[in-house]
Amino acid sequence: MNDHAIQLELGFGWHQARLALLAYAHIAVCCISLYCITVTDSFPGIIGFDKAHLAAAIVNVLAFSPVVVVFVIGRFSFGYLVGFYFYIMVLGYLWLIEFSLLDYDHRLALVSIVLSAFAFLAPALLITAPMRQGVVMPERAFHMMPSVILLVSAAIIGVGSLYNLKLVDLSEMYKYRAEVALPGVLRYATWIASNALLPLAFACFVSSKRFWQAGIALLLMILFYPIMLTKMALFAPIWLLFLALICKLAEARVATILSFFLPVLVGAILFVLVKIGLFPFKPGLVYFGTVNNRMIAIPSLALEVYNNYFSAHPLTHFCQINAVKFVVPCAYDEPIWAVMAKAYDLGAFNASLFATEGVASVGLVLAPLSALGCGLIIALGNRLSSGLPSQFVLLSAGLLPQVLLNVPLSTALLTNGTALLFLLWYVAPRSAFHQKAASTGNAP
Repeated sequence: MNDHAIQLELGFGWHQARLALLAYAHIAVCCISLYCITVTDSFPGIIGFDKAHLAAAIVNVLAFSPVVVVFVIGRFSFGYLVGFYFYIMVLGYLWLIEFSLLDYDHRLALVSIVLSAFAFLAPALLITAPMRQGVVMPERAFHMMPSVILLVSAAIIGVGSLYNLKLVDLSEMYKYRAEVALPGVLRYATWIASNALLPLAFACFVSSKRFWQAGIALLLMILFYPIMLTKMALFAPIWLLFLALICKLAEARVATILSFFLPVLVGAILFVLVKIGLFPFKPGLVYFGTVNNRMIAIPSLALEVYNNYFSAHPLTHFCQINAVKFVVPCAYDEPIWAVMAKAYDLGAFNASLFATEGVASVGLVLAPLSALGCGLIIALGNRLSSGLPSQFVLLSAGLLPQVLLNVPLSTALLTNGTALLFLLWYVAPRSAFHQKAASTGNAP
């Protein structure tokens, strides 16, 4: 082996070692956050801290932590981005289950979620082969597309503001959100534009260094907040700016882990500083509750709640998907989030595919099969985006991990525009990115 090959091998090994250290540091910070959440009784009646169960929670996390190796050795893809967020969600549930106050078969649930995680991650991480492009968007049209998205989004905002326009702070957001009543088509348009199309436009503008237009895309995103009254609409521009920064500083796999690690690390530090009196109480705990609770605890807690509810109530058999109701008898006349809101004092409680397409639809025994099917759908996204620059995929899909942690996959695909984003990835001309890379002397 020549010296150059040895240097490449050593460099590659050191990069993987750094990636592993970063991933395990993130696991540690997540556990610290979960400990803070459980000892402060953040979810009374659902999770209760018991020091006698602390060792079991730590053992659960340690036993599942080696799975992070697949993110160390794997290549970046859309499934890598989504899979890492789901991996942390499952890790959080393995911690919380040891402090569960709800009645269901906890051992079966533990086995089911671990098998579901494996079943999902296998296709989501391993199936990345490109799909032959039967249709390719002309480069001229592709370069015009983000500007068209800005115009369409501005029109949607204008029409939406005629139906609902309220500037309220976070403390009043949930109160007024219940009053938001947009026509069906407009409701779909707002979600698709804000969660899929504008991030895609932002990624296009950043990729082509059209930074003024990128700023306009972010401005339009925040203008959806008075119409939709969601935290996602309020914080999405900040999140995408943060992703763009870390994409500039690190390769896509490192950026994926940092995108989760850094916000949670700040929250854990602020929590400790608040407790020792070195940081103001309200802003510190507001940040911790908004970021650490929302990113780690809530998606994991949804598994706890759904396991409890559907252990004693009929399964949905996927009837939460409106089209399925025409062919499958449904025990529920309301959306599942509304059913959960009535059963638990947690507000409108949507949940990820592991809870909704898994636990609620088919039960614990068959949940791994459902997770496998969902993993294959995410793998389709891998194939349709193959050949696009990793950082472009990460930025254009930047909001989707947050979406998928909190809504069913079917909702993410249709209502939130994931399926449309898949299609636009598929038809995007790869040559446009090759030309940009060649002009700067970099590989795509």
